[in-house]
Amino acid sequence: MAKRTNVPIEKIDNNRWRIPKSYNPKMRVDGIVYANEKILKDAQKDEGLQQVANVAHLPGIVNYSLAMPDLHWGYGFVIGGVAATDPENEGVVSPGGIGYDINCGVRLLRTNLHEEDVAGKMKELVDYLFKEVPCGVGSRGAIRLNPTDQKRVLRQGARWAVENGYGREEDLECTEEQGQMKLADPDAASKRALERGKNQLGTLGSGNHFLEIQVVDRIFNQSLADVLGLEKGQIAIMIHSGSRGFGHQVCDEFVRTWAPVTKKYRIDIPDRQLVCAPVNSPEGQQYIASMACAANYAWANRQCIMHLTRKAFAEFIGVSQSELGLELIYDVAHNIGKFEEHTVDGQKRTLFVHRKGATRAFPPGHKDVPEKYRDIGQPVIIPGDMGTASHILVGTQLAMDETWGTTAHGAGRLMSRRAAIRATKGRPLRREMEDQGIFVRYEGRTTLQEEFSDAYKDVDEVVKVADAAGISKRVARMRPLGVIKG
Repeated sequence: MAKRTNVPIEKIDNNRWRIPKSYNPKMRVDGIVYANEKILKDAQKDEGLQQVANVAHLPGIVNYSLAMPDLHWGYGFVIGGVAATDPENEGVVSPGGIGYDINCGVRLLRTNLHEEDVAGKMKELVDYLFKEVPCGVGSRGAIRLNPTDQKRVLRQGARWAVENGYGREEDLECTEEQGQMKLADPDAASKRALERGKNQLGTLGSGNHFLEIQVVDRIFNQSLADVLGLEKGQIAIMIHSGSRGFGHQVCDEFVRTWAPVTKKYRIDIPDRQLVCAPVNSPEGQQYIASMACAANYAWANRQCIMHLTRKAFAEFIGVSQSELGLELIYDVAHNIGKFEEHTVDGQKRTLFVHRKGATRAFPPGHKDVPEKYRDIGQPVIIPGDMGTASHILVGTQLAMDETWGTTAHGAGRLMSRRAAIRATKGRPLRREMEDQGIFVRYEGRTTLQEEFSDAYKDVDEVVKVADAAGISKRVARMRPLGVIKG
């Protein structure tokens, strides 16, 4: 983990803190951090706050450099970082502000089952899903893409999956951007990126990616839960994955080669990990087109994983998918950059919004919220770690006004993976989880150690801050019963 830095921070209220731009004369805007006292204390143990200040140096940044309550040190941007730049006023795009796992994201399915329907069957159900859904580092799926189909996936995203039998038309309505960024251009992607992605569609991957069977254990707002089709005791399924090797390759190539590009445009940055280019430059447009391909790959990937999960779940239970429900509530992206319309100083402007480890949280009435949810706001999914609860919330107008329509994306790490491995040496983590009633299957040798609960912040605290600050509204909480990890 990075060393601690002493960044000045001023309290705005119980859930917001300011890093004043006077901290560094090259900061163009303040930093705003969403956190309570406990979360802030943890954030001061690494360089995350310094990264919030660093992002405030970027040309064209508008209003502030933001950090959500799950913030922790990352590459270039803090994870949990949000920044909007104005393309018409020197605004830049920074690959480090979107990250390596482009469109890592989460989707949540509801079922018609309740906890008693799976009692005594969970271990066998987890085993069956583990067999049917490929996972692990470099994992390959059963879906093989020829060059033509691969380019169609990169252009069409989740729509390609649905049109090729991996899902339902209504799934697209409940996916952010309907599962497709129109700016994608497969010709902007490298041969190496295409090679890495051709056999990984429909695979979970490794690290913090997961497939989880959950039970709704708390309802915070019954009227909102009714709209989402959730009730206490109900079984839900959560899928967390991203763009696999394709997205990683896209990011890696740009962050490795853009130092001369940043210099070419005479952009002064405090950290080489913030390499960037003007949004409207040829280089900026090439990155955005490649990033959009990776985002589409991720949406297609999660759509295919969901198809495999539906099929396996129905086979195991012994009833049809329609009888089980298995309806997609929503799919959100966590690492992505988008052109969006926002109000700045009373005027509508099109900004390029970087979200790295952050979730879009658009308000009631917004045109980009599916019609079925438009009265309540966009569903927001905030997963916990494999031993703690996950949450579903909805977006708010205050988020639109203060955070570019954004909220937290998860619990946020407290320990590096290496530190987590050291802290759990010799512990029977799988047995400990089973003692809590959570059955887990995993592929990686050190996965359980890297992902154990104490390596993460308390997700309930993170969600409480988001709710109390008004940037999203709590609806329900789900706790894990069965977990599959790479």
